[in-house]
Amino acid sequence: MSEQCAFRVEHDLIGDLRVAAEAYYGVHTARALENFAVLGRPCHPELIKAMAAVKEAAALTNRSLSALDAEAATAICEAAREVSGGLLHEWIRVDGLQGGAGTSLNMNVNEVIANRAAERLGFRKGDYARIHPIDHVNLHQSTNDVFPTALRVAALRLLDRLEARIAGLQLELQDKEAAFSGLLKMGRTQLQDALPTTFGATFGAWAEAIARDRWRVFKCKERLRVVNLGATAIGTGVAAPRDYIFRVVGALRDVTKLNLSRAENLLDATQNVDVFVEVSGILKAHAVNLFKISSDIRLMASGPRAGLNELALAPVQAGSSIMPGKVNPVICEAVAQAAMAMIGHDAAITAACQSGQLELNAFLPLVAQSLLDGLTSLIAADAAFAERCIARIGVNAAEAARQVETSWAVVTALVPALGYEEATRIAAAARGTGRAVRELARETGLIDDAELDRLLSPATMTHLGAAPRPFSERR
Repeated sequence: MSEQCAFRVEHDLIGDLRVAAEAYYGVHTARALENFAVLGRPCHPELIKAMAAVKEAAALTNRSLSALDAEAATAICEAAREVSGGLLHEWIRVDGLQGGAGTSLNMNVNEVIANRAAERLGFRKGDYARIHPIDHVNLHQSTNDVFPTALRVAALRLLDRLEARIAGLQLELQDKEAAFSGLLKMGRTQLQDALPTTFGATFGAWAEAIARDRWRVFKCKERLRVVNLGATAIGTGVAAPRDYIFRVVGALRDVTKLNLSRAENLLDATQNVDVFVEVSGILKAHAVNLFKISSDIRLMASGPRAGLNELALAPVQAGSSIMPGKVNPVICEAVAQAAMAMIGHDAAITAACQSGQLELNAFLPLVAQSLLDGLTSLIAADAAFAERCIARIGVNAAEAARQVETSWAVVTALVPALGYEEATRIAAAARGTGRAVRELARETGLIDDAELDRLLSPATMTHLGAAPRPFSERR
């Protein structure tokens, strides 16, 4: 193919620029590809899909107002649906981190939809006489209302998936809570033996933390349902008809099937993006819980011969290229890293959101990339944690029971019967001699075997609260 055929020439404010003839994007995207190569990868696919949904809603609204003729509006909507369905993404190439508050992505989507719509009507790519990226696809819009609205739509869709994954993880933990309810283990504080508990109680505590995360995610979605579409440049709706402003969010609600509403104060919704900090903080809280639980499991499964060896993880891959037979807790480690990444994303989101100035925040591309990447990682991490770790986890019950029996920490259970001072003397003797607490307590003559059996039984040691004998009944 000759050079003349391989390129077309398009024009913008800066001047003429050659664009690949087969490209669905145009001059604005080509400029952005020259200017931005920061992240090295395109915007998140869910953001691209959401941008296309906004374009479809705008076209439908403009058609209802006769601002677009039926043929043009239909072609734009059909092209937008292709992008929403995951097609043509190879042509939406602008870098995820870009200047201009997201203008490059907005124009990239405008150009791809315009060229695809024109192609549907029999026109060549780059011929914008019938369907123009700005005059038709971007009609009555600004990047400043399209981009943050699309980000909210993308985040809501991912939050729905995350909530489902959190629910699955919660269910697996609750299943293990029931399955392991009667299996005793040593509880620890500051990594030292403390008091006995059960594996069921341990998994139940983790399940409760994850349940809180599920509720937080469910509630935070309400914050994102309020959008500023129709606000155009700064929130005043300049260049957009009043009827468009009042109708377009309803059209987007129909397109996305999400319960969206227009912000009452469009200036506030355009310049203040604290909602993303709030949502990110909730995701960070979930990440903290994921990290803590995965870290606990790694520790409880350590060894297996020279560690705690309380939990048995399903082997999912060989652990070492040099140590034969070694199996590592790789799922827990991957989950922990996803959690760390979200905590990092939260810091980036906080910095970006606080950096808005006057009527606009120019750093929403960083917010979008961090928030959507964090959500995607958490969704995958929750799924892997539930399906490849928690669902397949086992308990080394005999080893855990041995640890409880040989630990002098169980002496705490004897305090109601013997008092703190006598129990302390027994603990010191057990620590110094290595003898069992039960044996040393029996030798004091202050407690009989029946009472020892009762106080050191799993039921008594893990029962909520204690029922000490009156002092007068003690020997």
